Amino acid sequence: MASIMEGPLSKWTNVMKGWQYRWFVLDYNAGLLSYYTSKDKMMRGSRRGCVRLRGAVIGIDDEDDSTFTITVDQKTFHFQARDADEREKWIHALEGTILRHTLQLREAETGLVPSVQDFDKKLSEADAYLQILIDQLKLFDDKIKDCKEDESRRKIEDLKETTCSMVESIKHCIVLLQIAKDQSNEQQHANGLISTINPVDGIFQPILDTPVDNSTMPTQNTLPTGSVPSGPSSGMASPTHMPLPSHSVPDFSYSSSEDEFYDADEFYQNTTSPKHCIDPSGPQAASNEGSALKRPDTTESLNSSMSNGTTDADQFENDDRDDEGEGESVEEHKSVIMHLLSQVRLGMDLTKVVLPTFILERRSLLEMYADFFAHPDLFVSIAEQAEARERMVQVVKWYMSAFHAGRKGSVAKKPYNPILGEVFYCHWDLPTETEEPPPPTGETVSEGPVPWSSTNSVCFVAEQVSHHPPISAFYAECLKRKIQFNAHIWTKSKFLGMSIGVHNIGQGCVSCLEHDEHYILTFPNGYGRSILTVPWVELGGECNISCSKSGYSANIVFHTKPFYGGKKHRITAEIFAPNDKKSFCSIEGEWNGVMYAKWATGENTVFIDTRRIGIIKKKVRKAEDQLDYESRRLWRDVTLNLKLKDIDAATEAKHSLEEKQRGEARERKENEQQWETRLFHEDGECWVYDEPLLKRYNSQGGH
Repeated sequence: MASIMEGPLSKWTNVMKGWQYRWFVLDYNAGLLSYYTSKDKMMRGSRRGCVRLRGAVIGIDDEDDSTFTITVDQKTFHFQARDADEREKWIHALEGTILRHTLQLREAETGLVPSVQDFDKKLSEADAYLQILIDQLKLFDDKIKDCKEDESRRKIEDLKETTCSMVESIKHCIVLLQIAKDQSNEQQHANGLISTINPVDGIFQPILDTPVDNSTMPTQNTLPTGSVPSGPSSGMASPTHMPLPSHSVPDFSYSSSEDEFYDADEFYQNTTSPKHCIDPSGPQAASNEGSALKRPDTTESLNSSMSNGTTDADQFENDDRDDEGEGESVEEHKSVIMHLLSQVRLGMDLTKVVLPTFILERRSLLEMYADFFAHPDLFVSIAEQAEARERMVQVVKWYMSAFHAGRKGSVAKKPYNPILGEVFYCHWDLPTETEEPPPPTGETVSEGPVPWSSTNSVCFVAEQVSHHPPISAFYAECLKRKIQFNAHIWTKSKFLGMSIGVHNIGQGCVSCLEHDEHYILTFPNGYGRSILTVPWVELGGECNISCSKSGYSANIVFHTKPFYGGKKHRITAEIFAPNDKKSFCSIEGEWNGVMYAKWATGENTVFIDTRRIGIIKKKVRKAEDQLDYESRRLWRDVTLNLKLKDIDAATEAKHSLEEKQRGEARERKENEQQWETRLFHEDGECWVYDEPLLKRYNSQGGH
């Protein structure tokens, strides 16, 4: 066995329901992570279990700096290092091993064999990079001679040393490529197109009939210099002082019968068949997880009542996503996803990574923010409360109910990235009180963000005010109830292995004009989980709501699901009176289900039941009545082609939009012009709507 790393890790066991200390050995050539109950047992060759790394995916969670997972063979294994540095060393070594063996797997699956021309191309590329680095080394020598400052000289010498290492690595790669080319050429002449890229201890061996399984490979005690990535320089480095016991590579990863430690819940989710789908009428109907194998006719969940428009007026269009099927899973596009993952590393910012079109959600992120007001009646009822305490409770109730309507289906998809200057308008008509006659047909407000709405409406407008960073600003108001909301959010995404993390930076402000109260609030982070199987969304992080005038405040925590038990989508909250350290109301439950409140009086009540409160449909003007830069009109070609499942045409339409945006940016730069926003302006670190209700209210003397 050729080890590049060994050392202690803890692993999670389902049977013991806890972490167990084990001694791990990573075999680069075999693509195997073996573990033993102790180092002594490893010396005796008594293996407890192993994880095959071919085709595996490593995952981390940015909320925990020591744990990581390996997903392979339809199981997810969980490990814990001593600290973040140790985890990084293991992940670095594991990634190198996975990459090597996964490339072999893809080659075997596709039957694609590198041609001599492929090798020649790679050899030319490697040689070109080698020459660039050699030229750079000469420049470093000149700079070192001319440098008079010790600190600057030291930095240049460090760079030169790194470059020298890279030169040696590329030289070695060129040698290996040449060996592989020669043997591949010989073998293809002898046996047809059969791959020979199956190195044994760094040496490429000829293949007679079928690709050699690593289980039949002879093992050595050490590796030739440079044949594998360097292992960590810690005490866990490769042992070269003695031969390690040799084992064959099993067909599947395994652990002892009493020692299973894969996540059974994830395993079930990944193997769900249509007949085992979550009942869409059950408590989980509104959640974002579920089988991607659902047929379109089984997706009538609670969220199917959500719409982007209504059918009661000709000037408004229907929900563009009503007939969107849930039948797609990532399996259909796994090669694209794997190609995408090959471009990224753990912790990498995803801002510049181009995501495939098929995962798009057929609406803009600006429109998605409108879902905060899917319960406009809860929003306006804040202003109807007589006491400051009740108003804070109502703010919390509206806020905690504002997230479940964000996605219509169970499979997570990504909304369009808004174009700079893009805007989105919509409104909701509030339920009319029984004693109050309905507003006359055609009566609209004379001013405000949506002048074609009625006085009994909640109006909403959003604008993409910045491209770098990508900042979205949005505003809502209800003229009749004298309440408004102003917010800005910009997102920073990060690759976490099995997940995508989206950090939401920004804040919102609810303003009750008649009470002169302003409630400042923050937003949770989002996580796209299980990106290789059935993607689903969860929220995580601590959020705060505070009112400086009344002194009331609230802390809200969105809990991410721990892998060792626990529920998904948990949320807890506490509401505090001015200057009190003990809350008068504690809330817990699921943000897409039922939330219960426990009051200081000892009373327990249902705080919100998102399964029972109705989602009011928003109204959007028909695309032909919209301005060119309004979301639905701007993206209509992409949306139409996604609806028709013409991915190539959708990708081309999306590319055309992006190219137009880049061209306009270049033109502004050449003319030294600054982008001017349409509806919002920057005020300190916030983005504020130009003509808010507060401004109009004050100009009219508070009437």
